[in-house]
Amino acid sequence: MIRRIINSSLNNRLLVIIGWLLVTAVGIHSIAGLPVDAVPDVTNIQVQVLTNSPGLAPEEVEKFITFPVETSMSGLPKIEEIRSVSKFGLSAVTVVFEEGTDIYWARQLVGERLTEARGQIPEGYGEPEMGPISTGLGEIYQFEVKGEPMCDAGQADTDACYTPMELRTILDWYVNYQLRSVRGIVEVNSFGGELKTYQVTLDPHRLVAHGLTTGDVLTALKENNRNVGGGYIAHQGEQYLVRGEGLIDSLDDLGRIVVAHDEEGTPVYVSGVGRAEFAPMIRQGAVTRDGRGEAAVGIVMMLMGENARVVVKDVKDKIAQIEKTLPEGVTIDTFYDRTELVQRTIKTVATNLIEGGLLVILILLLLLGNLRGGLIVASAIPLSMLVAFTGMKLAGLSGNLMSLGAIDFGLIVDGSVVMIENIVRVLHERRDERDVPHIEKVRAAALQVARPVVFAVGIIMIVYLPILGLRGIEGKMFQPMALTVVFALAGSLVCALTLMPVLASFFLKEVSEKDPWLFRVSKRVYTPMLHKAMGHKRATFGAAVGVFFASLIFVPFMGAEFIPRLDEGAIAMQLWRLPSISLEQSNEISTIAERTVKEKFPEVKTIVSKTGRAEIATDPMGVEISDTYLILEPPDTWRFDSKEELIEAIDEAMQEGVPGAIFSYSQPIELRVQELISGVRSDIAVHLYGDDLKVLKEKADEIARVLGQIPGAADVKAEQTQGLPMLRAHVDRRAIARYGINANDVLDVVETVGGKEVGTVLDGQKRFALQARYDETVRSSLDAIRELRVAVPSPDGPSLQLPISQLADISIEDGPAQISRDRISRRINVEVNVRGRDLASFVAEAQQAVDAQVELPPGWTIEWGGQFENLQEASERLSLLIPLALLLIFVLLYSTFNSARLGTLIFLNVPMAITGGLIALNLRGYPFSISAGVGFIALFGVAVLNGVVLVSYIVQKRREGASPDAAAEEAAKARLRPVLMTALVASFGFVPMALATSAGAEVQRPLATVVIGGLVTSTLLTLLVLPAAYAWFADKRSEVEPNGETQ
Repeated sequence: MIRRIINSSLNNRLLVIIGWLLVTAVGIHSIAGLPVDAVPDVTNIQVQVLTNSPGLAPEEVEKFITFPVETSMSGLPKIEEIRSVSKFGLSAVTVVFEEGTDIYWARQLVGERLTEARGQIPEGYGEPEMGPISTGLGEIYQFEVKGEPMCDAGQADTDACYTPMELRTILDWYVNYQLRSVRGIVEVNSFGGELKTYQVTLDPHRLVAHGLTTGDVLTALKENNRNVGGGYIAHQGEQYLVRGEGLIDSLDDLGRIVVAHDEEGTPVYVSGVGRAEFAPMIRQGAVTRDGRGEAAVGIVMMLMGENARVVVKDVKDKIAQIEKTLPEGVTIDTFYDRTELVQRTIKTVATNLIEGGLLVILILLLLLGNLRGGLIVASAIPLSMLVAFTGMKLAGLSGNLMSLGAIDFGLIVDGSVVMIENIVRVLHERRDERDVPHIEKVRAAALQVARPVVFAVGIIMIVYLPILGLRGIEGKMFQPMALTVVFALAGSLVCALTLMPVLASFFLKEVSEKDPWLFRVSKRVYTPMLHKAMGHKRATFGAAVGVFFASLIFVPFMGAEFIPRLDEGAIAMQLWRLPSISLEQSNEISTIAERTVKEKFPEVKTIVSKTGRAEIATDPMGVEISDTYLILEPPDTWRFDSKEELIEAIDEAMQEGVPGAIFSYSQPIELRVQELISGVRSDIAVHLYGDDLKVLKEKADEIARVLGQIPGAADVKAEQTQGLPMLRAHVDRRAIARYGINANDVLDVVETVGGKEVGTVLDGQKRFALQARYDETVRSSLDAIRELRVAVPSPDGPSLQLPISQLADISIEDGPAQISRDRISRRINVEVNVRGRDLASFVAEAQQAVDAQVELPPGWTIEWGGQFENLQEASERLSLLIPLALLLIFVLLYSTFNSARLGTLIFLNVPMAITGGLIALNLRGYPFSISAGVGFIALFGVAVLNGVVLVSYIVQKRREGASPDAAAEEAAKARLRPVLMTALVASFGFVPMALATSAGAEVQRPLATVVIGGLVTSTLLTLLVLPAAYAWFADKRSEVEPNGETQ
C-alpha cells in the first residue's frame, strides 16, 4: 500500500501537484468561513427555567414555583443535574443535560414538562419560561445608552435633559428592538435605568374621603382599557367593520377614568383619588458606571454555536446604523467587546506559530545544509495547516487558543524531514551512478524510509486519540486541539508520501557534497560520546534508570491545578453586602467603589457595576451582590508588573475606602462560565446539604471560618441565605369573617404597596405596564402601611374603612434571603478562591481541617465542587487515558517490528521523556495541570518517533549481516541527522509558546514546557542509551525485519 502510494505519486507527478493546488484552494476557502473565538465554549448543555413572581418571599417562591418545576423536570432522559435558586420574586431552575445532547431537543422536553408545571403553580404566581439559548460565552457585546445632558436626581423631566426612564425606553424600543434582528443574536438583555409604566399613584386619604377601596380603583382600570370588535355590517353594498375603542393611550385618558359616583351623582375620577404619571416599575437590579450614577446598559447575547467574530461585526454595523436615528444627545458607548479578547488571543497563537515556523525552517536549513531541501520540507507546514483548517470546518470546530495553540510545526514536518533527509543522503551517496535516472534514485530513497515515516507519524496521531476520550470541561477544552493536530498530521503524512518525493524529483537534482557546519559540530561531539556509551553499556543504562527514578521525587511536591487561568485582560470584581440592604444603598456603595478605583488607578479605563438582576434573570443575583467589570488599559501603561499586583492594590483600596463589604476577584467570562457550570463563582465550592435553613447558615459560617485560616485562601464567603427583613401581613381569618369580607380585599391592599399590574398601555409598537401603587409617603413608613384602609360593608349605610392592622397580623421578621436546592434537597455553598498555591494541596488540607473542626447534624453531607471537582474528574479520566495511549504505542511498535523485545527497547523513550517533562515543570515552578497532562500525551508520540527511525535502520543493517553492536553504532551515526532534526524542530517549534507572555499564553506554557523538557532527555536516550542497550534486546536471528513489506 505504502509502496503503491509513492510509486503512483512519482509516476503521476503533475496530477499530484494539481491535487495539492486544489487542497490549497479548499483550505483558503475554509479559513474564510472558520469561526474564531478566544477559547472553546465549555458550558454544559443546560436549560434555564425562569419565573418572575414580584412580591413573593423566597420560601413562598420555593413552595409555589420552584418545587413544582423541579418535580416536573425529574425523570427526563439524559439529565445530569437539577439545581435551583429561590429568591425574592424569582425562581431560577437549571436543568443540566448530558454532554452531546442536542440543545433544541432538550428544550423541547423541558417545554413539554413546563405545561405540567404551570398546572401546579397557583394562578397569578408567575409563568415559568425558558431562558435564552445561550452559553457562558454568549455575552459578547455590552454597551451603555448615554444621554447628554442628564437630568439631575429628583429633577422633573423636561425636553432639555434626559432621565434614566427615557434612556431605558430608548434602549428597549429603539436599540434592542433593532439589534434582535441581527443574525446570530438570541436576546438583547436590558439592565439598569428605569422601566417605564403608566401608574396611578393612590392617595389613601382621598380614597377614604370618597369611601372608595383599592379594589374599586383596580376594577375601574381593568374595565376601561380595551378595544373590541363588533364584526361587520353591510350598508349600501359595502362592508363596514365595527370596532369599539376604549384603550388608554395617554396620561389624560388615565386620569379621566371614572371610579365611582358620589351621592349627588358626580363622577369620581382616577385623578380625584391619586395621580396619573409615568413611574418606574419596581426593580431588583441597577447599573452604575464610573462613579457618576445610574446607567442603562444593553447586553447582547449570542445564539449557541454561532461565530462570535462575525456576529460582533454585524452588531457593530447595526449599531452604527441605529446611532444615526437616535434622538439628539443620545449616544451608544461600548464598554465590553469580545472581539478584543479574540484578537489578542489569536494574535498570541499567530505569533507563536509564525515564530515557531521560522525557527523550524532555520533548523532545517542549518542541519540539512541544502536550501532547496529545507524549503521543500518547509512547504509541508502551510499545506498541512490548510488540510487542518478544512478538517476543522467540516468538524464544526472554531479556531481558538486551544484548537490552534497546541500545533507545533516541528511535529508537522517530522515525516517530511525524515523523507527529504534520506533522499538528500541517498542522492549524495549515489551521485556517481550516472546510468540510474534521477527519479529512480529518489524513488529508492523514498521507499527506504516510507514505512518508518508512516508508523512514526501514525504513532503521534494515535497518542492524540485518547484525548478525544476526555469529557466535561477538559473534553471541550482539549478535544478540539487533539482533532486539529490529528487533521494537520494526517495532511503532513499524505504530503510526506506524495508531494515530498515529487518536489525532490524536480528540485533536488544537484545535492551539496559537504555536510553543513552545525551537523559537523554535532557529529564531532556525538561520536566520542557514542563510543563511551557503547563501551560502558551497563553504566549508561543504569544512569538512565537512575535519572528516571530520581525525577519521580519531584512528583509529591508539584501540586495540581485544573487548567491554568487564561488572562482575559479585564477584572470582574464582586461586591457582597448584607442581604437586608436596599437597592438604593447598594448603588451608593457601588458608586463609592467606582470613584475610589477611578481616582486611584489610571490602569482602569472604565468600571461598570451591575447590581442585582436584569429583567431576564439568567444570573439570579440579589440586590446585595454587584458584578463590577473593570476594563483595563494596555499593560504597558501600568504602574504594576502584573495583574495580580494590580488586584492586590485595588483590594487594599477597597478595604480602606468601602468598609462593610466583601470583595472577590475573577474575570468576566470565567465568572459567567463558573456560575453556569456549577452554580458557583469561585475556584472551590463546599456544598453543604441539609434541611434546616438556620442551621445550614450556622454550619456554613463555621466552615468559612475554618477555610479562612488555611494558607492560600482568598475571598472566603458563605452564601447569604438569611437576614432578609420582611413586613408580614398575615390575614386574620376570624376578623375578616366577622366583618364579612374576603382575604382578597386585604391582599389587594398589600399588593398595591409594591404596585399591582392591571393591564398594558400601547404606544405605537411600544408596550408599557399599567399599574396602581400607593404614594411614596405611604411606602416609606411602616406606620402608614399599618394604617392603610380596607372597606368593610356596613348594614346601616356606607361601608366602613378599617385599618389593615385590624384585619391582619402585621409583624417585622427576618426571613431567608435565598434558598438553593440541588438534587431535590436544600443546599448552601461556601466559596473560596485559591491564590499563591495549587488547588489540589489546598483542598487536601481544607478537607482535613473541615472534617476535624466542623460537626454536622446526622444525615447531613458535604461535597467539594467548583474547579476542584473538575480537576478530580479530569485526573481520573487521564489516569485511564494515559495508560491507554501507552498501550496503543506499544501495540503499534510490536506490529511495526513484529518483535516485543524491539518494541520494549523503543518504549524506553517514554520514561526518559517523562523525566525531562517533570524536571522542566519543576524548574519553571508549574504545578501539574490538565494542560501539562495533555503535553505528556503529545510528548510520548514524538519521543517514540525517533526510536522508530533509528531502530528501523539498525534492523536494515542487521539484515545486511552486521552484528548487533556494529549495526547499532553504524545506524546511530547514519541516523544522527534525522533524529536531531526531528527532535530539534519539534522542541524549537514549541519554544515561542513556552516563553510567550501575551493573552492566552498561560494555558499553553505548561504544555510546551513538558514537550521541550521531555524531548531533551528522550533524544539523549535515543542517541546514547538505545544503541548501547540494543544488543540485549535484539533478536538472535540476523534476518529480523519489520513486519510486512520490505523497505
